[in-house]
Amino acid sequence: MPQTTAPSKTMIGTLFTDHPATVNETYWQHMRFALGFAFWLTVAGLAALAHAIVPAVCETTAGRILRRLHARIEARH
Repeated sequence: MPQTTAPSKTMIGTLFTDHPATVNETYWQHMRFALGFAFWLTVAGLAALAHAIVPAVCETTAGRILRRLHARIEARH
């Protein structure tokens, strides 16, 4: 559930804390989530690249990762 606090009027608040607060997270919690998400997107991209070069490898890897990431995003709402 999103926090009910008003958005920060400072530049620091605008850049670093307002958006994480919309998903009820601190800056550090949001950073951890986003970095983990970026890692798995990179893995999915590399799997898709490998599949593009050699179609017999990583046939379902990218799709499986993307479905899992989508579920994680949907669970946050």
